[in-house]
Amino acid sequence: MTQTLEILDRLISFDTVSTRSNLDLIAYVEDFLKSRGFAVTRVADPSEPKAGLYASIGPEGAGVMLSAHTDVVPVEGQEWTRDPFRLTSEGNRLFGRGTTDMKGFLASMLAAADRASQAPLREPLKLAISYDEEVGCVGIARMIDALEPAIGLPRACIVGEATEMRVAVGHKGKQGLRAICHGEAGHSALAPRFTNALHLAADLVTGLRRLQDDLARHGARDADYAVPYSTVHAGVLKGGTVLNIVPDRAELLFEFRHLAADAPADLMARIRALASQIAERHGTAIDLQEVTGYPGLDTAPDAEVTRLTQRLARTQDLTKVAFGTEAGFFDALGIHTVVCGPGSMEGQGHKPDEYLERGQLTACDSMMDALLDELR
Repeated sequence: MTQTLEILDRLISFDTVSTRSNLDLIAYVEDFLKSRGFAVTRVADPSEPKAGLYASIGPEGAGVMLSAHTDVVPVEGQEWTRDPFRLTSEGNRLFGRGTTDMKGFLASMLAAADRASQAPLREPLKLAISYDEEVGCVGIARMIDALEPAIGLPRACIVGEATEMRVAVGHKGKQGLRAICHGEAGHSALAPRFTNALHLAADLVTGLRRLQDDLARHGARDADYAVPYSTVHAGVLKGGTVLNIVPDRAELLFEFRHLAADAPADLMARIRALASQIAERHGTAIDLQEVTGYPGLDTAPDAEVTRLTQRLARTQDLTKVAFGTEAGFFDALGIHTVVCGPGSMEGQGHKPDEYLERGQLTACDSMMDALLDELR
Protein backbone atom coordinates (compact mmCIF):
# COMPACT_ATOMS: atom_id res chain seq x y z
CA MET A 1 0.00 0.00 0.00
CA THR A 2 3.07 2.29 0.07
CA GLN A 3 2.47 3.75 -3.38
CA THR A 4 -1.23 4.29 -2.70
CA LEU A 5 -0.37 6.25 0.45
CA GLU A 6 2.21 8.35 -1.38
CA ILE A 7 -0.36 9.23 -4.04
CA LEU A 8 -3.04 9.93 -1.43
CA ASP A 9 -0.67 12.28 0.40
CA ARG A 10 -0.21 14.22 -2.85
CA LEU A 11 -3.92 14.29 -3.66
CA ILE A 12 -4.92 15.56 -0.22
CA SER A 13 -2.44 18.44 -0.55
CA PHE A 14 -4.49 19.89 -3.44
CA ASP A 15 -7.26 22.15 -2.10
CA THR A 16 -9.98 21.11 -4.54
CA VAL A 17 -13.03 22.42 -2.69
CA SER A 18 -15.72 22.73 -5.36
CA THR A 19 -15.64 26.54 -5.34
CA ARG A 20 -11.96 26.46 -6.42
CA SER A 21 -10.02 25.24 -9.44
CA ASN A 22 -8.90 21.61 -9.67
CA LEU A 23 -6.43 22.22 -12.52
CA ASP A 24 -3.28 21.67 -10.44
CA LEU A 25 -4.52 18.25 -9.37
CA ILE A 26 -5.60 17.44 -12.92
CA ALA A 27 -2.16 18.38 -14.24
CA TYR A 28 -0.55 16.05 -11.68
CA VAL A 29 -2.84 13.15 -12.60
CA GLU A 30 -2.53 13.78 -16.34
CA ASP A 31 1.27 13.71 -16.14
CA PHE A 32 1.13 10.60 -13.92
CA LEU A 33 -0.99 8.71 -16.45
CA LYS A 34 0.71 9.92 -19.64
CA SER A 35 4.13 8.99 -18.28
CA ARG A 36 2.82 5.45 -17.85
CA GLY A 37 1.52 5.09 -21.38
CA PHE A 38 -2.14 5.94 -20.91
CA ALA A 39 -4.05 7.64 -23.69
CA VAL A 40 -5.50 10.68 -21.89
CA THR A 41 -8.21 13.12 -22.94
CA ARG A 42 -8.65 16.28 -20.89
CA VAL A 43 -12.21 17.66 -20.87
CA ALA A 44 -12.15 21.34 -19.91
CA ASP A 45 -15.11 23.04 -18.29
CA PRO A 46 -16.62 25.60 -20.70
CA SER A 47 -16.87 28.40 -18.14
CA GLU A 48 -14.62 27.70 -15.13
CA PRO A 49 -10.93 26.87 -14.54
CA LYS A 50 -11.69 23.19 -14.04
CA ALA A 51 -11.35 19.98 -16.01
CA GLY A 52 -11.85 16.24 -15.94
CA LEU A 53 -10.01 13.37 -17.59
CA TYR A 54 -10.76 10.20 -19.50
CA ALA A 55 -7.91 7.72 -19.82
CA SER A 56 -7.31 4.21 -21.15
CA ILE A 57 -4.51 1.69 -21.40
CA GLY A 58 -4.40 -1.70 -23.08
CA PRO A 59 -5.77 -3.12 -26.31
CA GLU A 60 -8.87 -1.98 -28.16
CA GLY A 61 -12.12 -3.15 -26.64
CA ALA A 62 -14.72 -2.43 -24.00
CA GLY A 63 -12.85 -3.23 -20.79
CA VAL A 64 -13.71 -2.02 -17.31
CA MET A 65 -13.85 1.60 -16.14
CA LEU A 66 -13.10 3.06 -12.70
CA SER A 67 -14.67 6.39 -11.81
CA ALA A 68 -13.77 9.05 -9.23
CA HIS A 69 -14.33 12.76 -8.67
CA THR A 70 -11.63 15.22 -7.61
CA ASP A 71 -13.58 17.87 -5.69
CA VAL A 72 -14.21 17.93 -1.95
CA VAL A 73 -16.62 19.78 0.33
CA PRO A 74 -15.56 22.92 2.24
CA VAL A 75 -13.82 22.90 5.62
CA GLU A 76 -14.91 26.42 6.62
CA GLY A 77 -17.15 26.45 9.68
CA GLN A 78 -15.91 23.03 10.83
CA GLU A 79 -13.64 22.49 13.82
CA TRP A 80 -10.66 20.54 12.50
CA THR A 81 -7.91 19.44 14.91
CA ARG A 82 -5.54 18.70 12.02
CA ASP A 83 -4.58 20.41 8.78
CA PRO A 84 -7.36 19.27 6.41
CA PHE A 85 -5.09 19.50 3.38
CA ARG A 86 -2.26 17.42 4.78
CA LEU A 87 -2.50 13.66 5.12
CA THR A 88 -2.08 12.74 8.79
CA SER A 89 -1.62 9.12 9.85
CA GLU A 90 -2.62 8.17 13.39
CA GLY A 91 -2.96 4.49 14.25
CA ASN A 92 -5.33 2.88 11.77
CA ARG A 93 -6.73 6.22 10.56
CA LEU A 94 -5.68 8.46 7.69
CA PHE A 95 -6.97 12.00 8.25
CA GLY A 96 -7.55 14.68 5.63
CA ARG A 97 -10.30 16.31 3.61
CA GLY A 98 -11.33 13.87 0.92
CA THR A 99 -9.74 10.73 2.36
CA THR A 100 -13.15 9.05 2.37
CA ASP A 101 -14.94 11.22 -0.19
CA MET A 102 -13.21 10.22 -2.41
CA LYS A 103 -9.49 10.69 -2.88
CA GLY A 104 -8.77 7.39 -1.13
CA PHE A 105 -10.37 5.54 -4.02
CA LEU A 106 -8.69 7.85 -6.55
CA ALA A 107 -5.29 7.12 -4.99
CA SER A 108 -5.90 3.37 -5.13
CA MET A 109 -7.10 3.73 -8.71
CA LEU A 110 -3.93 5.60 -9.76
CA ALA A 111 -1.70 3.07 -8.01
CA ALA A 112 -3.54 0.36 -9.96
CA ALA A 113 -2.98 2.39 -13.14
CA ASP A 114 0.75 2.24 -12.46
CA ARG A 115 0.60 -1.54 -12.07
CA ALA A 116 -1.55 -1.84 -15.19
CA SER A 117 1.12 -0.02 -17.21
CA GLN A 118 3.53 -2.87 -16.41
CA ALA A 119 1.10 -5.72 -17.17
CA PRO A 120 0.12 -7.40 -20.44
CA LEU A 121 -3.61 -6.63 -20.60
CA ARG A 122 -6.04 -8.52 -22.81
CA GLU A 123 -8.76 -5.92 -22.06
CA PRO A 124 -8.32 -2.19 -21.49
CA LEU A 125 -8.44 -0.45 -18.12
CA LYS A 126 -10.37 2.81 -18.41
CA LEU A 127 -10.57 5.74 -16.01
CA ALA A 128 -13.07 8.58 -15.60
CA ILE A 129 -11.96 11.45 -13.35
CA SER A 130 -14.44 14.28 -12.87
CA TYR A 131 -15.03 17.52 -10.95
CA ASP A 132 -17.89 19.37 -9.21
CA GLU A 133 -19.61 16.19 -8.09
CA GLU A 134 -20.26 17.71 -4.67
CA VAL A 135 -22.43 20.49 -6.12
CA GLY A 136 -24.87 18.25 -7.95
CA CYS A 137 -22.78 16.13 -10.33
CA VAL A 138 -22.27 19.21 -12.51
CA GLY A 139 -18.90 18.17 -13.91
CA ILE A 140 -19.82 14.72 -15.19
CA ALA A 141 -22.97 16.15 -16.78
CA ARG A 142 -20.71 18.41 -18.84
CA MET A 143 -18.18 15.64 -19.55
CA ILE A 144 -20.44 12.71 -20.33
CA ASP A 145 -20.84 13.32 -24.08
CA ALA A 146 -17.05 13.10 -24.52
CA LEU A 147 -16.73 9.65 -22.93
CA GLU A 148 -17.45 7.45 -25.94
CA PRO A 149 -15.33 9.46 -28.43
CA ALA A 150 -12.45 9.63 -25.94
CA ILE A 151 -12.10 6.04 -24.72
CA GLY A 152 -15.14 4.09 -25.90
CA LEU A 153 -17.88 2.65 -23.71
CA PRO A 154 -16.72 0.02 -21.19
CA ARG A 155 -18.60 -3.18 -20.46
CA ALA A 156 -18.71 -2.32 -16.74
CA CYS A 157 -18.04 0.62 -14.45
CA ILE A 158 -17.22 0.85 -10.73
CA VAL A 159 -17.82 4.25 -9.14
CA GLY A 160 -15.64 4.37 -6.03
CA GLU A 161 -17.78 6.36 -3.60
CA ALA A 162 -17.56 5.24 0.02
CA THR A 163 -19.62 2.10 0.65
CA GLU A 164 -17.30 0.36 3.16
CA MET A 165 -16.36 -1.85 0.19
CA ARG A 166 -19.88 -3.22 -0.12
CA VAL A 167 -21.41 -3.34 -3.58
CA ALA A 168 -24.12 -0.71 -3.97
CA VAL A 169 -26.60 -1.37 -6.76
CA GLY A 170 -28.87 1.62 -6.29
CA HIS A 171 -29.43 5.18 -5.17
CA LYS A 172 -32.20 7.71 -5.68
CA GLY A 173 -32.17 10.34 -8.40
CA LYS A 174 -32.32 14.01 -7.47
CA GLN A 175 -33.72 17.25 -8.84
CA GLY A 176 -32.89 20.57 -7.18
CA LEU A 177 -35.22 23.50 -7.87
CA ARG A 178 -35.49 27.22 -7.23
CA ALA A 179 -38.90 28.87 -6.87
CA ILE A 180 -39.04 32.65 -7.41
CA CYS A 181 -42.22 33.96 -5.79
CA HIS A 182 -43.41 37.38 -7.00
CA GLY A 183 -45.35 39.78 -4.79
CA GLU A 184 -45.96 43.52 -4.43
CA ALA A 185 -43.93 45.95 -2.34
CA GLY A 186 -45.87 48.22 -0.01
CA HIS A 187 -46.04 49.71 3.47
CA SER A 188 -46.58 47.07 6.11
CA ALA A 189 -49.29 49.21 7.73
CA LEU A 190 -51.36 48.39 4.64
CA ALA A 191 -50.08 44.84 4.27
CA PRO A 192 -53.42 43.17 3.40
CA ARG A 193 -53.63 45.33 0.26
CA PHE A 194 -50.47 43.84 -1.18
CA THR A 195 -49.34 40.38 -2.24
CA ASN A 196 -46.68 39.16 0.19
CA ALA A 197 -44.12 37.04 -1.65
CA LEU A 198 -43.22 35.23 1.58
CA HIS A 199 -46.84 34.11 1.88
CA LEU A 200 -46.58 32.49 -1.54
CA ALA A 201 -43.39 30.77 -0.51
CA ALA A 202 -44.97 29.60 2.76
CA ASP A 203 -47.94 28.19 0.85
CA LEU A 204 -45.55 26.40 -1.50
CA VAL A 205 -43.64 24.87 1.44
CA THR A 206 -46.96 23.71 2.90
CA GLY A 207 -47.90 22.15 -0.43
CA LEU A 208 -44.53 20.41 -0.69
CA ARG A 209 -45.02 18.96 2.78
CA ARG A 210 -48.38 17.58 1.69
CA LEU A 211 -46.73 16.08 -1.38
CA GLN A 212 -44.14 14.46 0.90
CA ASP A 213 -46.88 13.01 3.10
CA ASP A 214 -48.64 11.60 0.03
CA LEU A 215 -45.43 10.00 -1.25
CA ALA A 216 -44.77 8.47 2.17
CA ARG A 217 -48.28 7.02 2.37
CA HIS A 218 -49.11 6.13 -1.22
CA GLY A 219 -45.93 6.37 -3.31
CA ALA A 220 -43.58 3.63 -4.44
CA ARG A 221 -41.51 1.92 -1.76
CA ASP A 222 -38.13 0.24 -1.68
CA ALA A 223 -37.24 -1.34 1.64
CA ASP A 224 -33.52 -1.41 0.76
CA TYR A 225 -33.31 2.32 1.52
CA ALA A 226 -33.18 3.85 5.01
CA VAL A 227 -36.02 6.13 3.86
CA PRO A 228 -37.97 3.73 1.64
CA TYR A 229 -39.92 6.29 -0.42
CA SER A 230 -39.24 9.38 -2.53
CA THR A 231 -38.59 12.52 -0.52
CA VAL A 232 -39.22 16.26 -0.87
CA HIS A 233 -37.06 18.72 1.09
CA ALA A 234 -37.17 22.53 1.43
CA GLY A 235 -33.68 23.77 2.23
CA VAL A 236 -33.38 27.57 1.90
CA LEU A 237 -35.96 30.37 2.06
CA LYS A 238 -35.01 34.01 1.45
CA GLY A 239 -37.24 37.06 1.21
CA GLY A 240 -37.88 40.58 2.39
CA THR A 241 -35.59 43.48 3.25
CA VAL A 242 -36.94 45.24 6.35
CA LEU A 243 -39.90 44.61 8.62
CA ASN A 244 -42.09 47.52 7.48
CA ILE A 245 -41.99 46.68 3.74
CA VAL A 246 -44.17 43.95 2.27
CA PRO A 247 -41.70 41.70 0.39
CA ASP A 248 -42.15 41.63 -3.36
CA ARG A 249 -39.83 38.69 -3.92
CA ALA A 250 -39.05 35.44 -2.13
CA GLU A 251 -36.79 32.60 -3.18
CA LEU A 252 -37.17 28.99 -2.11
CA LEU A 253 -34.59 26.29 -2.80
CA PHE A 254 -35.92 22.75 -2.56
CA GLU A 255 -35.34 19.28 -3.95
CA PHE A 256 -36.89 15.90 -4.48
CA ARG A 257 -35.03 12.57 -4.39
CA HIS A 258 -36.91 9.86 -6.20
CA LEU A 259 -36.99 6.10 -6.34
CA ALA A 260 -36.58 4.44 -9.71
CA ALA A 261 -40.29 3.60 -9.66
CA ASP A 262 -41.30 7.28 -9.31
CA ALA A 263 -40.77 9.04 -12.63
CA PRO A 264 -39.14 12.44 -12.08
CA ALA A 265 -41.25 13.94 -14.88
CA ASP A 266 -44.42 13.01 -12.96
CA LEU A 267 -43.11 14.59 -9.76
CA MET A 268 -42.13 17.73 -11.66
CA ALA A 269 -45.61 17.93 -13.17
CA ARG A 270 -47.18 17.73 -9.70
CA ILE A 271 -44.89 20.46 -8.37
CA ARG A 272 -45.54 22.74 -11.33
CA ALA A 273 -49.29 22.27 -10.90
CA LEU A 274 -48.99 23.10 -7.20
CA ALA A 275 -47.01 26.29 -7.91
CA SER A 276 -49.51 27.36 -10.58
CA GLN A 277 -52.46 26.87 -8.23
CA ILE A 278 -50.83 28.95 -5.49
CA ALA A 279 -49.84 31.73 -7.90
CA GLU A 280 -53.32 31.84 -9.42
CA ARG A 281 -54.90 32.05 -5.98
CA HIS A 282 -52.75 35.09 -5.17
CA GLY A 283 -53.08 36.64 -8.62
CA THR A 284 -49.34 36.60 -9.31
CA ALA A 285 -46.59 34.25 -10.50
CA ILE A 286 -44.14 31.65 -9.22
CA ASP A 287 -41.23 30.86 -11.53
CA LEU A 288 -39.67 27.40 -11.20
CA GLN A 289 -36.07 26.84 -12.26
CA GLU A 290 -34.25 23.52 -12.38
CA VAL A 291 -30.92 24.08 -10.62
CA THR A 292 -29.13 20.74 -10.32
CA GLY A 293 -29.98 17.12 -10.82
CA TYR A 294 -28.71 13.66 -11.52
CA PRO A 295 -30.29 10.34 -12.48
CA GLY A 296 -30.70 7.50 -10.03
CA LEU A 297 -29.19 4.04 -10.21
CA ASP A 298 -31.04 0.74 -10.13
CA THR A 299 -28.75 -2.12 -11.15
CA ALA A 300 -30.02 -5.68 -10.91
CA PRO A 301 -28.52 -7.75 -8.06
CA ASP A 302 -27.73 -10.52 -10.54
CA ALA A 303 -26.29 -8.26 -13.25
CA GLU A 304 -22.89 -9.16 -14.65
CA VAL A 305 -21.29 -6.01 -13.18
CA THR A 306 -22.74 -6.82 -9.77
CA ARG A 307 -21.34 -10.34 -9.78
CA LEU A 308 -18.01 -9.07 -11.14
CA THR A 309 -17.62 -6.47 -8.39
CA GLN A 310 -18.66 -8.90 -5.68
CA ARG A 311 -15.96 -11.22 -6.91
CA LEU A 312 -13.34 -8.47 -7.08
CA ALA A 313 -14.20 -7.06 -3.64
CA ARG A 314 -14.59 -10.54 -2.13
CA THR A 315 -17.99 -9.80 -0.68
CA GLN A 316 -21.56 -10.93 -1.13
CA ASP A 317 -22.94 -7.81 0.57
CA LEU A 318 -25.28 -5.74 -1.56
CA THR A 319 -26.67 -2.38 -0.52
CA LYS A 320 -28.34 0.79 -1.75
CA VAL A 321 -26.99 4.14 -0.61
CA ALA A 322 -28.81 7.27 0.54
CA PHE A 323 -26.43 9.69 -1.19
CA GLY A 324 -26.23 10.39 -4.90
CA THR A 325 -23.33 9.53 -7.23
CA GLU A 326 -22.32 9.91 -10.86
CA ALA A 327 -23.25 6.28 -11.55
CA GLY A 328 -26.62 7.12 -13.11
CA PHE A 329 -24.94 9.09 -15.90
CA PHE A 330 -22.92 6.06 -16.94
CA ASP A 331 -25.92 3.76 -16.58
CA ALA A 332 -27.92 6.06 -18.88
CA LEU A 333 -25.33 5.36 -21.60
CA GLY A 334 -25.97 1.63 -21.26
CA ILE A 335 -22.86 1.00 -19.16
CA HIS A 336 -23.59 -1.52 -16.41
CA THR A 337 -22.56 0.31 -13.24
CA VAL A 338 -22.27 -0.22 -9.49
CA VAL A 339 -20.82 1.81 -6.61
CA CYS A 340 -18.08 0.33 -4.42
CA GLY A 341 -15.31 2.10 -2.54
CA PRO A 342 -13.48 2.47 0.77
CA GLY A 343 -14.75 4.40 3.78
CA SER A 344 -18.07 5.19 5.41
CA MET A 345 -20.02 8.15 4.03
CA GLU A 346 -22.29 8.16 7.07
CA GLY A 347 -19.40 7.89 9.52
CA GLN A 348 -16.80 10.20 7.94
CA GLY A 349 -18.14 11.90 4.82
CA HIS A 350 -18.34 15.73 4.92
CA LYS A 351 -17.32 15.83 8.61
CA PRO A 352 -14.47 17.63 10.38
CA ASP A 353 -11.39 15.46 10.88
CA GLU A 354 -12.55 13.25 8.00
CA TYR A 355 -10.58 10.03 7.94
CA LEU A 356 -10.23 6.71 6.15
CA GLU A 357 -9.31 3.50 7.91
CA ARG A 358 -6.18 1.81 6.58
CA GLY A 359 -7.99 -1.51 6.40
CA GLN A 360 -10.52 -0.02 4.01
CA LEU A 361 -7.77 1.28 1.73
CA THR A 362 -6.02 -2.10 1.85
CA ALA A 363 -9.27 -3.80 0.83
CA CYS A 364 -9.62 -1.35 -2.06
CA ASP A 365 -6.07 -2.06 -3.23
CA SER A 366 -6.89 -5.78 -3.13
CA MET A 367 -9.95 -5.16 -5.30
CA MET A 368 -7.74 -3.32 -7.77
CA ASP A 369 -5.31 -6.23 -7.90
CA ALA A 370 -8.20 -8.59 -8.59
CA LEU A 371 -9.41 -6.29 -11.37
CA LEU A 372 -6.01 -6.30 -13.03
CA ASP A 373 -6.02 -10.10 -12.88
CA GLU A 374 -9.46 -9.99 -14.53
CA LEU A 375 -8.13 -7.82 -17.36
CA ARG A 376 -4.97 -9.88 -17.97
